[in-house]
Amino acid sequence: QERFMNEGVDGLLRDKTRPPGIAPLQSVLVDKVVALTLDPPDHEATHWTVRAMAKAVGIAASSVVKIWHDHGLAPHRWRSFKLSNDKAFAEKLHDVVGLYVSPPAHAIVLSVDEKSQIQALDRTQPGLPLKRGRGATMTHDYKRNGTTTLFAALNVLDGSVIGRNMQRHRHQEFIRFLNAVEAELPPDKAVHVILDNYATHKQPKVRAWLARHPRWTFHFVPTSCSWLNAVEGFFAKLTRRRLKYGVFYSVVDLQAAINRFITEHNQQSQPFVWRADPHKIIAAV
Repeated sequence: QERFMNEGVDGLLRDKTRPPGIAPLQSVLVDKVVALTLDPPDHEATHWTVRAMAKAVGIAASSVVKIWHDHGLAPHRWRSFKLSNDKAFAEKLHDVVGLYVSPPAHAIVLSVDEKSQIQALDRTQPGLPLKRGRGATMTHDYKRNGTTTLFAALNVLDGSVIGRNMQRHRHQEFIRFLNAVEAELPPDKAVHVILDNYATHKQPKVRAWLARHPRWTFHFVPTSCSWLNAVEGFFAKLTRRRLKYGVFYSVVDLQAAINRFITEHNQQSQPFVWRADPHKIIAAV
């Protein structure tokens, strides 16, 4: 009414300007929060929390949240890493990636590894199913009904998997698995196998088996580089989709579920495609 009395209709075409209710933070305070966040706290803690930072600087917790968001800071998050100390890292990397990108003619490329100690876990009480507005439930405790070890060989050319369940993962079981794979492969093809530096894969009897089968060639990935083994991606998918939330009443039940998953995977498998540039990987390491 006062604006209409003083300015008429023109005074009502826009709202009256007024100072903000909360004054913006000074740049000195913002810089102080960022600097403190980048250093470990002086109290007994491994990282800063929102409330601890707000108390130390003397500002609101919501202001700390906004500063961290604007500067891309997240003290509560950590990323794990492991650098390979293999002296022949670059050489082995090029060898393995070369098999993925340009496999030899008239040859089969297999990525081989074992997933050991897969537990047949049964829950102590039945959970409730998924429904609208509520996720499925599962007890935090469980009963162990035994373990199994899955030996798997992923064919890089078509993405299919040859798998065998064993009770243990010694060189005896590994040789049995190699014999099973040998029986399923075409006899006129050379076989290039990508596998890690696990002691079982280098055992003298395994080397003797390799000498008796000259068409087989082992290619070892660098130390601490399991991510370079393509079959690890299949193991991750098996864990996420079938094992993590599964309920198994016995080892036989667990093995049957794994075999069904492998069969279903092979029905819709696709060739493995390597996309990372090995030169960038070497530069990063």
